[in-house]
Amino acid sequence: MALDLAMLDRAGQTGEGFLRLYRWKPFCLSFGRHEPALRRYDQAAILRRGLDVVRRPSGGRAVWHARELTYAVAAPVSWFGGLLESYQAIHTVLAQAAARLDARVELARPAPIAGVGSGACFASAAGGEVKSLGKKLVGSAQVRQGSAFLQHGSLLLEDDQAMVAEVTRGTAPLGGEITLSEAAGRRIGFDEAADAVADAFQSLGGGWRPVATEELMPPAASHLARFADPAWTWRR
Repeated sequence: MALDLAMLDRAGQTGEGFLRLYRWKPFCLSFGRHEPALRRYDQAAILRRGLDVVRRPSGGRAVWHARELTYAVAAPVSWFGGLLESYQAIHTVLAQAAARLDARVELARPAPIAGVGSGACFASAAGGEVKSLGKKLVGSAQVRQGSAFLQHGSLLLEDDQAMVAEVTRGTAPLGGEITLSEAAGRRIGFDEAADAVADAFQSLGGGWRPVATEELMPPAASHLARFADPAWTWRR
């Protein structure tokens, strides 16, 4: 998360657009920036299971990051305009990548955005998010800072979001997700998915470029303490 925020800083400073694709080791549960995690999720159960937990700098709801691909895009706001326009553009590219991998995809129709207290990110699709066979394939969230924005999200490859339901207090919403492997009818690993997403982003044009972790480490240092602090993770 510190690296993603450093990428946002860089986009605001230089006017460049960046794409970062990564996976999580160990697997991790992430909360949205404003999500009421203390009320919604069982902290004791999470600790007993030994799960890594982090709070994202962007909004949205909980995501279980296991066998999936996380994408992060940071760019000047002027490249896309408003929130809905940027969501539409980025999800269109992600849908193109999934289609190249044999998945039947569509973008969700406009719908009211579910509240941050309404359960897992993949329980329902917001307008413009990528779906396949009527289920949610990509979950995303965005944050804006000055003249730039960061949008990151999860493209499910093989694992569902059952872990979120297992640590949810009370009754968890029914899962509404589908994996890329299910949508394509064959196993799709991280490398194949990452290549397809990177290639699809070239269709947007502009000054996009991949960014290496080593390049972001120095500016990320100023953000690292926040995301490593349980007080930030469980602040609400």
